[in-house]
Amino acid sequence: MHPYFSLKGRTALVTGGTRGIGRMIAQGFLEAGARVFICARDGAACIQVAEELSLYGECIGLPADLSSEEGARALAEHLAIHAQQLDILVNNAGTTWGAPLESYPVRGWEKVMQLNVTSVFSCIQQLLPLLKKAGNAQSPARVINIGSVAGISAFGEQAYAYGPSKAALHQLSRILAKELVDEHINVNVIAPGRFPSKMTKHIAQDEAAMAEDVAVIPMKRWGREEEMAALAISLASAAGAYMTGAIIPIDGGFTL
Repeated sequence: MHPYFSLKGRTALVTGGTRGIGRMIAQGFLEAGARVFICARDGAACIQVAEELSLYGECIGLPADLSSEEGARALAEHLAIHAQQLDILVNNAGTTWGAPLESYPVRGWEKVMQLNVTSVFSCIQQLLPLLKKAGNAQSPARVINIGSVAGISAFGEQAYAYGPSKAALHQLSRILAKELVDEHINVNVIAPGRFPSKMTKHIAQDEAAMAEDVAVIPMKRWGREEEMAALAISLASAAGAYMTGAIIPIDGGFTL
């Protein structure tokens, strides 16, 4: 691997790292040489996936429930036992809720906003001391928030809270990027289009739905695992040292 993209000697945390985009990024970081912590609410899945990913490097699972401020605080406390600093934080944990407009429940709206926006704020807030220890002028610490093209476009698919939650996350990231730049912490957003995940599994398993879905993507396909990993590595490595406050779509041209 070219040294511009090496993560050797760096420590990363990927929330929601047991599946989907989080797992793609975690594996990519390991292959680039990082020590990687993954967290998810399912403790058994954390242990199992950490063992599987250990084929690529040092991976440690930390069970964490990020649906509350207390959960984010507990995660930071547990991580501090294992790491003196945090070079890379990927806020990937998230959720969605779909229902017709007339029956869309407030509890669904609140759940999506809590996990997609509030928990990201709480994680950054609680992990800030470890991020500050890692960052310096030559190599800033990195926060990579996983947004969505749903926060850029109006393609809602009756998931009324999801797009607004991701738009809020994009704006929060811009605000934090400006505020934390003097602390040598870069904050950027990856805004994915379609990638294989639990959230998109129902489409991938339906041939007609899949054909309809890719028809509105200029590249006529979904993203691949290595493409997501490569972008995250770029933001986390020397390639991303001069980038902060960016919202980067990776969507095969969908937002066009």
